[in-house]
Amino acid sequence: MIMTPRLRKFALTAHVVSSVGWLGAVAGFLVLAVAGLTSQDAQMVRAAYLAMELITWFVIVPLSLASLLTGLVQSLGTTWGLSRHYWVVAKLLLTVLATAILLVHTQPISYVARVAAETTLSSADLRGLRIQLVADAGAALLVLLVTTTLSVYKPRGMTPYGRRKQHEQRTVSQP
Repeated sequence: MIMTPRLRKFALTAHVVSSVGWLGAVAGFLVLAVAGLTSQDAQMVRAAYLAMELITWFVIVPLSLASLLTGLVQSLGTTWGLSRHYWVVAKLLLTVLATAILLVHTQPISYVARVAAETTLSSADLRGLRIQLVADAGAALLVLLVTTTLSVYKPRGMTPYGRRKQHEQRTVSQP
């Protein structure tokens, strides 16, 4: 089903807003993770980890799910299709993978936030987990930049299914 131009623009706007919002929220999370890891101020560390949990549950998770959903709507409602072009397939796989990994990594985020709320973290407390939060946020930011780049540049290359569908459309349009 191909969407009307008005609906397509609305769906595209929703997709761009949720995707760019996700990217920005992860960048903010990364800043907080670095501040929580490197700051010597106990209140700053506590605030950073408490804010990270809130950003994760109320901004990043909803935006990741919205980005995935609106991306599916865009692909199924436009001529790009879900499996016609390699860049769409790659973007879908990266988004699904990033969302799944995000959902798994909400547990360590919540754990560090709970510990920060209950005690004062020293620079040695949960150091490995705190470093992991920085590394995970950096990796997530990189993946989101790749998906954004794929959306802008749309590298050539059709899947075998896409080539077959294109051939069928050409055959039908010719008398």
